[in-house]
Amino acid sequence: MTQSSVEPKTTAEEAGEGSPKPAGSSWLDRYFHITHRGSSVGTEIRGGVTTFMAMAYILLLNPLILSGKDVAGDTMSQKALITATAFAAAATTLLMGFIGKVPLVLAAGLSVSGVLSSQVAPQMTWPQAMGMCVMYGVVICLLVVTGLREMIMNAIPLALKHAITMGIGMFVALIGLVKAGFVGKGPEFGPPVQLGSVGELAGWPVLIFCITLLAIFMLQARKVPGAILIGIVGGTVIAAIVNAVVDIDPKAWKNGPPVLDGSAISMPDFSLFGKVEFGGWGDVGVMTVGMIVFTLVLAGFFDAMATIIGVGTEAKLADDQGRMPGLSKALFIDGAGGAIGGIAGGSGQTVFVESATGVGEGARTGLASVVSGLLFAACLFFTPITQIVPGEVASAALVVIGAMMMQNARHVDWADAATAIPVFLTVVIMPFTYSITPGVAAGVLSYVAIKIAQGKAREIGAFMWALTVVFVIFFALHPIEAWLGVK
Repeated sequence: MTQSSVEPKTTAEEAGEGSPKPAGSSWLDRYFHITHRGSSVGTEIRGGVTTFMAMAYILLLNPLILSGKDVAGDTMSQKALITATAFAAAATTLLMGFIGKVPLVLAAGLSVSGVLSSQVAPQMTWPQAMGMCVMYGVVICLLVVTGLREMIMNAIPLALKHAITMGIGMFVALIGLVKAGFVGKGPEFGPPVQLGSVGELAGWPVLIFCITLLAIFMLQARKVPGAILIGIVGGTVIAAIVNAVVDIDPKAWKNGPPVLDGSAISMPDFSLFGKVEFGGWGDVGVMTVGMIVFTLVLAGFFDAMATIIGVGTEAKLADDQGRMPGLSKALFIDGAGGAIGGIAGGSGQTVFVESATGVGEGARTGLASVVSGLLFAACLFFTPITQIVPGEVASAALVVIGAMMMQNARHVDWADAATAIPVFLTVVIMPFTYSITPGVAAGVLSYVAIKIAQGKAREIGAFMWALTVVFVIFFALHPIEAWLGVK
């Protein structure tokens, strides 16, 4: 797909402004082009509610991923993280609805949150980590404005794009297994990882994780809509019953026992909002900061464009060349989601593929996104209810999402060494190193090396050569910094 092929048409007809409006059509209909796109207000509301229900789990998973300590030893309040997650999702989704006017919903990207939790927070304070989030959002916006986003997407081989998605899926699944206590760190002279914390599964919480995980998979196999959300609700009910009947140490639960403490409604906690710092990175080093921003760009970059085009096509808004009304605006809002999430204190936002569930219900316009955004905003006042969900139950959804992302394996030609080896290295190195960048780096470098060995260096392309240089520096970062004396 060339850059010109993804630029949206700007004619009045494409925007829905040049077609005759039915008599008596409301301002809502005219603004969102509801009738023009073959929809109705009722259909759009239903689609918006459906999408929200399909991805409401993010209000639980994102705080779970971000619940660790930063370099200063500070742990973010669970209530504040839920508020930040809901606020950022509401703000970006409403922007997409009112400005982009397409049925796309945004929320905290789990891959971005994984990077922030495992790679950034251990080296920086949380405000500094949010500064990195704002920076990566600005970078993506600049890439959209200059047209480089499309050029970069075109330059990376399709197999590596699939591999990056699969690797992130494995990474997210491993985070879920670790958070649930299903996988733990091995003893000093034993394996690096093991089953459970003591070499076996111990305690009721991890058992409830297993039950929830299997239940969601069973619901998905039956093609039940909203399987993830239903599984989380069911797992929470089971956890609450077990906790009430069995004498379980409250400390056995990752985020506390599944009980409602006080009222179901409370005021949101905006204590993380606006706490963003740029600079003061101390011993981290300038090159490391640059690599962190690059990693966040990678984490938030690859899926969004394909998701936007894919959902737009499903909604019959895109033509056979991928052009659709509001595409450039949608891409820009998706990039701005990184900065908005950083300012809110709850990770970068990106378009979710679950938007397709609302489209499946008939949503065709931004009104559906407005509905979803308003529902996220309403959740700001129901934090106590979301805090009932045990971390073990929410972790099951992470594993499920990882499994869904692995479905890209069907697009890989495993008989071709130039494809299979880079894909393999990308997929396995991400979870094994608990980091996204090393996997991408290994995939790019091995791809280039194999092409050279096959005498096909001309097929590599200028951008892939540039990435090769960047990733060589990445793997040699420590000796280079020591040599230059910048760390």
